[in-house]
Amino acid sequence: MDRFDAMRLFTRIVELSSFSKAAEDLQLPAATATHTIKQLETRLGVRLLHRTTRQVSPTLDGQAYYQRCLRILADVEETEAGFGNSGVAPKGKVRVDLQETLAQYFVLPRLREFFERYPDIELEIGMGDRYVDLVREGVDCVLRSGTLRDSSMVGRRVAMLQQVTCASAGYVDSYGTPRTLEELDGHLAVNFHSSNTGRLLPLEFEVNGEVRNIQLGGKVSVNNADAYSACCLNDLGIIQIPRYRAAPLLAAGTLHELLPQWPPPPMPVSVLYPYQRQLSPRVRAFVDWVADAMSGVD
Repeated sequence: MDRFDAMRLFTRIVELSSFSKAAEDLQLPAATATHTIKQLETRLGVRLLHRTTRQVSPTLDGQAYYQRCLRILADVEETEAGFGNSGVAPKGKVRVDLQETLAQYFVLPRLREFFERYPDIELEIGMGDRYVDLVREGVDCVLRSGTLRDSSMVGRRVAMLQQVTCASAGYVDSYGTPRTLEELDGHLAVNFHSSNTGRLLPLEFEVNGEVRNIQLGGKVSVNNADAYSACCLNDLGIIQIPRYRAAPLLAAGTLHELLPQWPPPPMPVSVLYPYQRQLSPRVRAFVDWVADAMSGVD
């Protein structure tokens, strides 16, 4: 195994805290991984990793070497992908995790365009709303809506989605249409609880340039966008969703828009990737393409 491959192996061991997981991720025999790291430590003359029966962690020297490896490997990838105007296309596997509704509406329908532009890139796609530890899970980037709160991530905003407050026709028939924010008292919400904190997210309204939060009671709370909409359509309460999702249902009269004079603030959509890593050419290609795919969305 050459030095660059040994660096790649070492960085994955640090990120996954495991020899066996790193070996599996890189499709290497476990014995090869162990032997390679022993050779690396011998060559450098330092101990890079603390090993216990439960996990592996970097020593101080190992952490410093890990940071240097990240920079070197990123530079090597960029050089191999071509420099100047050589026209060499990016290649390799990109592991991404996409918020399901965003994937269904904006990404998956246009994937053929991506592969026509980048035929040598392979995508491994996961979908969901859960928190993803990009480093430990070996994910290159995620597409998420909402405000960026994780300081270990770099976010590139790719869209601002206009939102709408709405309820089903059946709900409005039963509970009436609130005309002011004060008239929301006594109404029900389909509450959305954060998968990260478990807290219920309030309804938000822009009033004179400021956001006003209102927490309503409800019979059900969910942490999935499709379940959120489905509960609303079953007359269980008020929700706030991006207008692109509500538009056909509003046009059909299935949903009613509520309090349009005080709309929810726009929802940011971002591609997130680890702070400490430079983007490789293949990941940068995917991020740029997603930004283009979502340009003009509101």
